Amino acid sequence: MERVPEPELMTAAEQVAAYAGADFAEPHDRFVRLLTERLVDLPATGYAADLGCGPCDISMRFARAHAGWRVDAVDGSQAMLDAAAALLDRAGVSARIARHRLLLPCDPPIDRGYDLVFSNSLLHHLAEPSVLWSALRAWTRPGGAVFVMDLLRPRSRDAARALVDEYAAGEPDVLRTDFYNSLLAAYRPDEVRGQLARAALENLAVEVVSDRHWIAWGRLSAVE
Repeated sequence: MERVPEPELMTAAEQVAAYAGADFAEPHDRFVRLLTERLVDLPATGYAADLGCGPCDISMRFARAHAGWRVDAVDGSQAMLDAAAALLDRAGVSARIARHRLLLPCDPPIDRGYDLVFSNSLLHHLAEPSVLWSALRAWTRPGGAVFVMDLLRPRSRDAARALVDEYAAGEPDVLRTDFYNSLLAAYRPDEVRGQLARAALENLAVEVVSDRHWIAWGRLSAVE
């Protein structure tokens, strides 16, 4: 099945409300667990960036799991960032998570010395995938860590519909529609490896970790 692109930003009020109110505990806790398991040498303290943070649920879960870290949560949708404020306050991590509205690749990095840059489900939204990989190189310090998780494009539209029925059966229609469209817009591992090769990031490992997700992770060269 050929890839079908979707819009880069989620700004509609219905989308924002649905994502902010949805229960993503299982996949987002798994994101943090996989990150921690793969990057076993993360120090007790550090400075991270979350690219495409949405309503900051993963930023929040990462900050709770890594109490010595600060996070810059970055998204192009101000509505998503506004929706995050109450979540971060309730979780008690708002002092360690700063929210920033920035559009890739137009804006310069907030910092070029992040110890870790991570991203969940941003790549499939981008019209040009090199935008994400270039940002990882620009934002992460030499020797710093990166971790990316995204959806895996199914082999057919029927397979995509089956995944929506399995994992989003009770969700609002807007979430089901967005999930289906995101599956059609996602990349497959061979495509990701090609993107990494073109970005001179071949050292990053690529793994399929579920029937709908892959991860790419590793460290940048200590000498850039």
